[in-house]
Amino acid sequence: MKKIPLLLLFLIYLISPANAATRYVSDDLFTYIHSGPGTKYKIVGSVNSGERINVIKSSAGFTQIRDSKGRNGWINSKYVSRQAGLKERLPKLEKKLAKLNTQLNAAKDEANNDKSSLEKSLESYRNQVNELQDVNSKLNEELQEVQALNRNLNAKLDTQKNDLLMRWFTYGGMVAGGGLILGLVLPSLIPNRRKKTRW
Repeated sequence: MKKIPLLLLFLIYLISPANAATRYVSDDLFTYIHSGPGTKYKIVGSVNSGERINVIKSSAGFTQIRDSKGRNGWINSKYVSRQAGLKERLPKLEKKLAKLNTQLNAAKDEANNDKSSLEKSLESYRNQVNELQDVNSKLNEELQEVQALNRNLNAKLDTQKNDLLMRWFTYGGMVAGGGLILGLVLPSLIPNRRKKTRW
């Protein structure tokens, strides 16, 4: 009976969050090499996680291998992978990552330069648009002035045409009137020169 409370206290101590700590599984794992295809066979050595091995054959969930030290033996097939281990892949991945970071930084610099160039071009285009809008506004004002002047000149021209027509009608009337008067008065003023001789 005394063992039960002690066991409960020990379990509470283990479950307590104050004693829980974050840990990581080490990459330095290993698996045993057996002399035959099973765990009942004698252990003849071990291979570390990620170590390169040569596969000879597989049988009943175990694979016969030759390790880097030249030892032959069997390991559980679930520990055999086609993918290289972290120790071999990590330097390559770090090198690739460094290369990608360099390319990314170069791309960022190029993008910043392009952005700066585009901003300058955009500012230049904005200035040109503003200048063209100013010129267009001035041309519109000048056009309105010219149209107003044209309307005034057309009105004056119409008035002058009407005055000229009236003048010509007046002159024509005067000439016609003078001719009529002369036609009526002159015959009475000039004596008749007809010969009164008859035959």
